[in-house]
Amino acid sequence: MKKYNLVILGAGPAGLTAAIYGRRAGMTVLVVERDSHGGQIKLTNSVENWPGTQEINGYDLGSTFYEHAKSVGTEFLSATVVGLDIRDNKRFVITSAEEVEADTVIVATGASFRLLGVPGEAEYTGRGVSYCAVCDGPFYRNQEVAVVGGGNTALQEAEYLTSFASKVHLIHRRGEFRAGKHLVDRILAQEKIVPHLHATVSSIAGDDSGVTRLYLRDVRDGQETELEAPGVFIFVGTTPHSSFLGGLLELAGDGSIITDHHLVTSEPGVFAAGDVRDTDLRQVVTAAADGARAAMGAYHFINRPGDSHHMGHNK
Repeated sequence: MKKYNLVILGAGPAGLTAAIYGRRAGMTVLVVERDSHGGQIKLTNSVENWPGTQEINGYDLGSTFYEHAKSVGTEFLSATVVGLDIRDNKRFVITSAEEVEADTVIVATGASFRLLGVPGEAEYTGRGVSYCAVCDGPFYRNQEVAVVGGGNTALQEAEYLTSFASKVHLIHRRGEFRAGKHLVDRILAQEKIVPHLHATVSSIAGDDSGVTRLYLRDVRDGQETELEAPGVFIFVGTTPHSSFLGGLLELAGDGSIITDHHLVTSEPGVFAAGDVRDTDLRQVVTAAADGARAAMGAYHFINRPGDSHHMGHNK
């Protein structure tokens, strides 16, 4: 069985940044990834908030992370992570290809946006359908957009979009929003925000230019209405990729991994970074920062064992 100082689960911006920092600190590093290297960012058409690069295609940015990690001597294993096991104070990563031992582990498996699952959603993703207001809001200056969802994230993102859009249609299937009362009151007082309660999106339509309109269905009487908008932002939750852990680590209610401020999980020597972590902002820049900090945490865990931070002390 092969052994590494650091095994990283996931090759998105968090995992690949961790690999770069880990290798530069002199550790042996293995990255396990089941899909393509670069993470979810590769699905993004245009990234305009990566500092120092005014605009770059998401696929290209993800590829540069991978090439950089490879150039410093990171090893890669193309496999699915099946589980994480701790026996006799040793860490073992079980994959679909083989089992490896690790002095330290960084879980950087990311999260998926929950989809509405309606016609047109997949077809227009990246061409009017978005899951990130911070990424795509500025493309809709002085245009009408729709936001789907009724929780804190949906309302916060709707509020953020009022900086750009002329009108924000807020669509929620229930009769009241699930977000905190202060936030709801603030949102309802915004003249740019138009609530559509008891409504679901039945389909998203468009043309060669992208989304042009969506169809809403009233859940009470089934009546359909048409709403013209070139952009629809969907915030119905994220699903962190943490199910393979089988209860080993402490998770938040949504399945994201709880860490302390050193990114240590409930298990010493196991860190979490990026979108799989319980965090308030999921961006490339925060994922990369997480990766760097987790890698240095792993380095200190190995080289200064008596000095290691443990989440139990920081709660």
